Amino acid sequence: MAASVEYNRQVSAHPWPTNAQPKAAFDLFSSSSAGNGGRRRSGADSDSDDEDGIPPDWRSLYSPRLDVEPSVKDPRDEATSDAWVKRHPALVRLTGKHPFNSEPPLPRLMSHGFITPVPLHYVRNHGAVPRADWSTWTVEVTGLVKRPVKLTMEELVTGFQAVEFPVTLVCAGNRRKEQNMVRQSSGFNWGPGAISTTVWRGVRLRDVLRRCGVMGAGVASNVCFEGAEDLPGGGGCKYGTSLRRSVAMDPARDVLLAYMQNGEPLAPDHGFPVRVIVPGFIGGRMVKWLKRIVVACNESESYYHYRDNRVLPSHVDAELANAEAWWYKPECMINELNINSVITTPGHDEVLPINALTTQKPYTMKGYAYSGGGRKVTRVEVTLDGGETWQVCELEHPERPTKYGKYWCWCFWSVDVEVLDLLGAKEMAVRAWDEALNTQPERLIWNLMGMMNNCWFRVKINVCRPHKGEIGLVFDHPTQPGNQSGGWMARQKHIETSETTQGTLKRSTSTPFMSAASAQFTMSEVRRHASKESAWIVVHGHVYDCTGFLKDHPGGADSILINAGSDCTEEFDAIHSAKARGLLDTYRIGELITTGTGYNSD
Repeated sequence: MAASVEYNRQVSAHPWPTNAQPKAAFDLFSSSSAGNGGRRRSGADSDSDDEDGIPPDWRSLYSPRLDVEPSVKDPRDEATSDAWVKRHPALVRLTGKHPFNSEPPLPRLMSHGFITPVPLHYVRNHGAVPRADWSTWTVEVTGLVKRPVKLTMEELVTGFQAVEFPVTLVCAGNRRKEQNMVRQSSGFNWGPGAISTTVWRGVRLRDVLRRCGVMGAGVASNVCFEGAEDLPGGGGCKYGTSLRRSVAMDPARDVLLAYMQNGEPLAPDHGFPVRVIVPGFIGGRMVKWLKRIVVACNESESYYHYRDNRVLPSHVDAELANAEAWWYKPECMINELNINSVITTPGHDEVLPINALTTQKPYTMKGYAYSGGGRKVTRVEVTLDGGETWQVCELEHPERPTKYGKYWCWCFWSVDVEVLDLLGAKEMAVRAWDEALNTQPERLIWNLMGMMNNCWFRVKINVCRPHKGEIGLVFDHPTQPGNQSGGWMARQKHIETSETTQGTLKRSTSTPFMSAASAQFTMSEVRRHASKESAWIVVHGHVYDCTGFLKDHPGGADSILINAGSDCTEEFDAIHSAKARGLLDTYRIGELITTGTGYNSD
């Protein structure tokens, strides 16, 4: 709280005139608003600031739709390092208890429209949330600069020209669960809700680097970022990544060091007190809890820069990636987002009754679309016949382009279709196009990390009987996020798995630790093994002694210890690959005693 008070003394929460008239769209970069931006701060450069001027009063436009229920401390966080962090109860957890990764339910996300309330913004964390103090936090700028510096938050906020505009953030794993239904990737089950749009306020990275005397492009090729988290990857390191200098210094790219989101200081899960924002790029390049900026010849050396956010060829599995050093091939790195679109209406399991009333008017399909690099989405199309014919949708772009012609936010599409056409269709699908004529592939392209899935989004249409004597249509999305059941792809995978199991012999699950009779344990016995000296877990009714794996777990010992002595089936299934499941069998010591109605606690 003290940090927030200090923050509010330094920066007005409402920096433009209180009598500013709201506009119908985010006209953030029009020259007509030049001169309203307040005084120019030293370090701002003339060709990038602020003809942009002051944005319209977006609060008047959107604040009524930003009110949500209060965030709370979640009991599931009590035994973790994040016990102090408040989170919104509607968020769907994707990785069990810890670390916290979540997305909003798709209907809830769409109900708020263009701007997402911060409590419902998707969250991607690799570890515990750092505790930060505004008054003592510094950002070091070092490396190939003439004037290295450690900036306090006060110096960052008051020493540079502030800018504010909306940006859509998307995780590179958006829609990954669809890939996991084809073949398990190394990543957890993102649904189509790993996307959010908020208004970010901060200072341009370009201005900060110029103030520090960044050296020329012939010497300084990369700008590296490092966060504050202590993470287990690579034997222990900070989360880090980098941008090419040409991106960091390009005024058209709008790269920010952001300290406000939707008019408030950053929330803990979103990088308080300061983070990087790179519009048009994947979220993985936007380092949270920023502590260091290093201008260098080479890319970041962080484990996470190389072992995350890559699209490897479909034939490359984990063993081949390691053996042939695919992690280090620059052509596999993801930076800009690709083109993507999703059907949000009809929703999953939505039922459309077929009667005299509903057939008199068309049904309106809706959804979102986005592209990367500031490219405008120019067309969205829907098909009801597998791509034989397409119907062009209406587009709504709530933002206006930047003065460089960039679009940093998602757009919305809608199209009216005849109900009788839906009755004769087996599925609906959507694809988008951008101004570079990029479009979406018809079929899913699997890759080891489950990244950048952007195949046509398909919703199956099935006939149902919602009421006696009445027929209707029920709509079936491909998946539901995390471990939630439902979706035609999940059902299809279940059928295929069952057929495979019936046609093959069941393999032995015995391990060197199991006796021929297979030991049995009550849940109360399992609970007594909840320490680093003896860490037992239960997964699908099997008991495992993971003590010997604590030091080798890639997520660190805490990833096991927070679940020790408990049934962590949900957490395990949410994030582990087939290889990890095979490894787990090595530590199996017995079975949980069950009754006819389930597990026996004692």
